[in-house]
Amino acid sequence: MDLRTDIGKILLKNPVMVASGTFGYGVEFEGFFDLGLLGGISVKGLHLNKRQGNAPQRIMETPCGMLNAIGLQGIGIEAFSREKMPVLRKYDVPIIVNFWGTSTEEYEKAVEKLNDVEGIAGLEVNVSCPNIKEGGMTFGTDPKVLSQLIRSIRKKTALPLMVKLSPNVTSVGEMGHIVESEGVDSISLINTFAAMMIDVETRKPVLSNGVGGLSGPGIRPIAVKMVWEVAQRVKIPVIGMGGIMNARDALEFMIAGASAVQIGTANFVNPRISLEVIEGIKDYCLNHEIEDVKSLIGSLKMP
Repeated sequence: MDLRTDIGKILLKNPVMVASGTFGYGVEFEGFFDLGLLGGISVKGLHLNKRQGNAPQRIMETPCGMLNAIGLQGIGIEAFSREKMPVLRKYDVPIIVNFWGTSTEEYEKAVEKLNDVEGIAGLEVNVSCPNIKEGGMTFGTDPKVLSQLIRSIRKKTALPLMVKLSPNVTSVGEMGHIVESEGVDSISLINTFAAMMIDVETRKPVLSNGVGGLSGPGIRPIAVKMVWEVAQRVKIPVIGMGGIMNARDALEFMIAGASAVQIGTANFVNPRISLEVIEGIKDYCLNHEIEDVKSLIGSLKMP
């Protein structure tokens, strides 16, 4: 059985990655399992500088998931390069660096700094965070702005480039087509849905930011549909995410057209969930006499 897959120029030993913002910088999970067993790691989103993020309350459980407004708290690119990458380089796993900015210039400067960091397999451009006030979703929801941004970033790096799309758009398929036309190597989706919780006693939002991002199993059917939409529009690999809690969830995304998946919110519930999903996919392939996991990609049989 062959579990290998690829997301453009990046080869994965299996299709299971961990999603940015849900797995720290990777090193935090060293005590739970061998990180080298993963297909890939997308690290917590990096800005040029250290960021404090939003004030509490910034995370809440919902009946079918989680609402967060962390606000992209992070240690910054230089601290990551100095403190985290030397540890991550010990593992045989592709490290994808998720990064963001509040302007095109910040994105460009971030790319220039990341180009010099040894061991990075690829970059994931975050244009879709719904819970920061400086720019926020603007880059990911305006087609012209998104096109111009990706064109600028593509000129700045030879590293494999992935774009993380927002679901908060009219046509996610069109957004996928736009970033493909600007030369990205792969597309990841979906990021969280803009959402709100209200304390009915105070009549104020529960989150200090007012609005946050909804993730977890409640969004999975929508995410699967959006992955399918994008996979129909592009020729480059798609990485699916959104509420994956077990192997069957991951398989849904692959059958819909994803070459790989990223596991997010489930990491908070079970830090070893990614290994269980890998084993579950392996068992599925054995039970269905599938020799190459890539044969599942886009195998959906529509009525």
